[in-house]
Amino acid sequence: MTQGTILATAPKHDAWQILKELGALAPGGELTLEPQAPGPLTGLTFAIKDLFDVAGEVTGCGNPDWKRTHRPAARHAVSVERLLSAGARAIGKVITDELAFSLNGQNFHYGTPRNSAAPDRIPGGSSAGSASAVAGGACDFALGTDTGGSVRIPAALNGIYGIRPSHGVVDDRGVMPLARSHDTVGWFARSADILAEVGDALLPPDAGEDTPFSEVYLARDAWALADAAVASALAPYRNRIVAAIGPAVDMTLGADCGGLTNWRTTFRFLQMREIWAEHGAWIEREKPRFGPEIAERFAMSKEAAAKTDTGEAETRRLITSRLDDMLAEGGILVIPTAADIAPLKAMSAADSAGFRDRTLTLTCIAGLARLPQVTLPVAKVNGAPVGISLIARHGRDRALLALAKRLAPEPLS
Repeated sequence: MTQGTILATAPKHDAWQILKELGALAPGGELTLEPQAPGPLTGLTFAIKDLFDVAGEVTGCGNPDWKRTHRPAARHAVSVERLLSAGARAIGKVITDELAFSLNGQNFHYGTPRNSAAPDRIPGGSSAGSASAVAGGACDFALGTDTGGSVRIPAALNGIYGIRPSHGVVDDRGVMPLARSHDTVGWFARSADILAEVGDALLPPDAGEDTPFSEVYLARDAWALADAAVASALAPYRNRIVAAIGPAVDMTLGADCGGLTNWRTTFRFLQMREIWAEHGAWIEREKPRFGPEIAERFAMSKEAAAKTDTGEAETRRLITSRLDDMLAEGGILVIPTAADIAPLKAMSAADSAGFRDRTLTLTCIAGLARLPQVTLPVAKVNGAPVGISLIARHGRDRALLALAKRLAPEPLS
């Protein structure tokens, strides 16, 4: 497989300078990967989350001890390779939260990339550098990963578009895993058109039926998680979606399986067990230095791994079946992407936990059921962006991106 050329001695250029000013550039991230041939993405540039392999470079994964204990990659991640083959040009690697295990975007070692839409607030993570690069104008789109919300949340908080694809449909070879049954390769863009064009390069054809979207599910328990001002700001656009697609079905999503809070608990337990299975041996062997919040989460993951599954896997199966059935005949689920606007950088631990818990309760819906979810930037609250999400049945990613193009709002001012 031919690899794009790394111009390690390339002169400083505008994109690198913008990434530096944004605080988004990963250590050693000044690289350029040239397109392999002209293609549908010719003329577009992208940034790469520092979880994706680039040939000849060590993938840092947001932690200096990880970078110290791993060797340079032999080849590009498959998704990077496909974008270069489609004519796009990579302009650098960008910061991630440590091992992608956070939703804040505040890296203990490397700093916090700027949220250009709300500079006093966090960018959201773990794909913080990717979202910052797109929102800050350094590139047209950026690769990220989404396990618990790490594309969807920063996209909403930065006022840009983002997609978590159906689990398993985008090849994730060459990407550091976090929790394998939840991990997805996602991306950000400044427009719904570009979001869909990137999908053309990365996504397989849609699976199953091609029924037009014709029914909108509005989960009252999901909407109740949003701050009142956020729900109010999103309501007019929610109504536009209903008017464009078809009748609304007002329902309680978590009526089965113990309610949405139990869905979140199930998600976190299953995710943490997988995380420790993936990284526990390295952590025990190398004893890396993590930021306090990340260290606490890995300790919780170790505890979860020592516990017996008490029905969480079966709960996930029931949730998946319920959502697959609900969305089978042209259904679309519409929810707030995040529970509130981006918290202030100087937020308290209690505020951080509250935002995380309410927002994870929203993002775990698609995560548990392995569904595709697109977030659209549609409004602002107190000057900070808020996003609305469309969730479709597994394998309908291209149809979902086409719907996002159809529903795309005017750019936020």
